[in-house]
Amino acid sequence: MVALPSNRLPIFYWKWGVFRTALKSFIMDSKVDGQVRAYYFDRFFGKNATNLSAFSLGGYINAHTASLAGFSADVGFYTANSLGANRVNPDVTLMGKGTSINALGQAYLQYEIPHALLIRAGNQIVNTPWVNGSDSRVIPATYQGVFAQVSPYCGWNLYGMRIFRWKSRTSADYYRDNLYYNTGFDGDPIYGGSAVVPNTDTAANGILAFGTSYKRYGIDAQAWYYNFYQFTQTVYGDAQYTLKTGSGVDPFLGAQINREWESNSLLNNSYAPGTKPIDGFKGNGVNSTAWGVIGGIDYDGGSALLGKGQLSAAYNEILYHQGAVGGGAIVSPYTVGYATDPLYTTSMIRGLVEMGPGHGFKIKWTQHFLSNQFLFMTAYAQYHLQTAGYANDIYGDLTYFPQGWIKGLSIRDRVEVAHGDLSTGYFIYNRVMLTYDF
Repeated sequence: MVALPSNRLPIFYWKWGVFRTALKSFIMDSKVDGQVRAYYFDRFFGKNATNLSAFSLGGYINAHTASLAGFSADVGFYTANSLGANRVNPDVTLMGKGTSINALGQAYLQYEIPHALLIRAGNQIVNTPWVNGSDSRVIPATYQGVFAQVSPYCGWNLYGMRIFRWKSRTSADYYRDNLYYNTGFDGDPIYGGSAVVPNTDTAANGILAFGTSYKRYGIDAQAWYYNFYQFTQTVYGDAQYTLKTGSGVDPFLGAQINREWESNSLLNNSYAPGTKPIDGFKGNGVNSTAWGVIGGIDYDGGSALLGKGQLSAAYNEILYHQGAVGGGAIVSPYTVGYATDPLYTTSMIRGLVEMGPGHGFKIKWTQHFLSNQFLFMTAYAQYHLQTAGYANDIYGDLTYFPQGWIKGLSIRDRVEVAHGDLSTGYFIYNRVMLTYDF
């Protein structure tokens, strides 16, 4: 072993000290978080159908590294397990027919200049109007691709993304399909969508999208262009203005519009054996126009008993286009059947995206009470459809947030009763969820 000259030892120790301090800071600034979630589903039908139920215990754990010269990474493991509870008549939308799902839900590298630039590549959660996590089961939908955000001005953001594959809520891996494909396409255990594409058709080529948003001075607005390759092209926009009165009662008003087109869609008169045309209409080419308005008030009850709340009323319409796919239906490859689209009148179970051309309205009330330990929501939605006539949904939702040493736990029960546009007469969906965030 060759000893360092004595005059170089201080430099050596200084460099080692700097490295050790930087390494310690990197480790200390990295973090691990996660969630444990237990879900129990019950489906009750009025007639001519078997009641279904399902249970799943799972969640996720995410490791986030600290930033090093702007670069960082994230790895997230997701799991769902039936514990042998789903052997008879399972609700397959919860976690499919398997006994477990284990997925690398997030695994990405990102570069970030705070408040200016973000570029993320790999498996990731995406949160946009027509492409999102649809997180109402144990495992969210995640996407494989590149996402970028530029923030040129305070409150103003620009977005771009190219998605190549996705993982549905019941899948353990990433596939080139979407919710219009059948269960088992390319081996994907996908459930809960609107399966009409024959297995002989080609795989999907993903998504290209660009968007912008602005949120400041009571304005909350966004606009997006999506190219769902082989399915549809979409332009979507919404804007809402909230008048801050300072009195504890703030009125708001918003509007949205969605326009779609595609002449060479895989949905053109192409249906898998045993399936029906979308919303009862055969069509050649996507041609869809939808719009909506919403208005209401945000308020503060000003007491421990009654805290913040919101009361709103909304209206949506999808115009009928003769000869178009679904008679002018909105084509939504990553939310159809999930009921996680951005339309104001979508309910827990379904909305106009699932039921087709027509119009509907929705009244919703949200209320925090008992020092924010409880959150209550209720809604009534009514739909008038081009083919199915009248339908309505009644919704109730109560969440309890314990305080003290079990802070981070929530207990939630959601119930919706649907009438109309159903062969079963009525449909009651009850979802009980226990969640612990750490």
